[in-house]
Amino acid sequence: DGSFDLVVSIFGAMFAPRPEDVAKEMVRVTRPGGRIVMGNWIPNDPTLVAQLLKVSSAYSPPPPEGFVSPMTWGVEETVLERFTGAGVPEDRISFERDTFTFELPEPPSELVARFRDYYGPTMNAFAAAAADGREDELQAELEELFASQNTSSSDDATSIPATFLRVTVQV
Repeated sequence: DGSFDLVVSIFGAMFAPRPEDVAKEMVRVTRPGGRIVMGNWIPNDPTLVAQLLKVSSAYSPPPPEGFVSPMTWGVEETVLERFTGAGVPEDRISFERDTFTFELPEPPSELVARFRDYYGPTMNAFAAAAADGREDELQAELEELFASQNTSSSDDATSIPATFLRVTVQV
């Protein structure tokens, strides 16, 4: 309890179940006067990750009953409810849109491969697509998405911006 000056979660805690409990635990472990900083993907954002998750969900089975989308952590009103419910006054919670840029000295198809191998939602989508015989379709759709979002001037490099919501909570 109250042990940390700074608690940081960049695209992590948003994927934990029971988001109200996540907010309470983050507040619980932060000392008075400390800060919580989160980076959360934004639902329906036109940049890469929101679109990747949208495509991936189209190939995945429906979520279990009671599932709360991790993307709700990218909605300011929802984040306010969670942290005020954890005892933080609303005026101590702030938001800023920011950009993370995926940089890779390889073509966008290689970034797709990294997401396929290491990013849970994409891994699950490929497993479901393979079971339905749609793995090549998913691969092609993601390669098209990544290529369309690539801002690099070289075909052999990747630079893809992705917008996220930076949440700062003063405990």
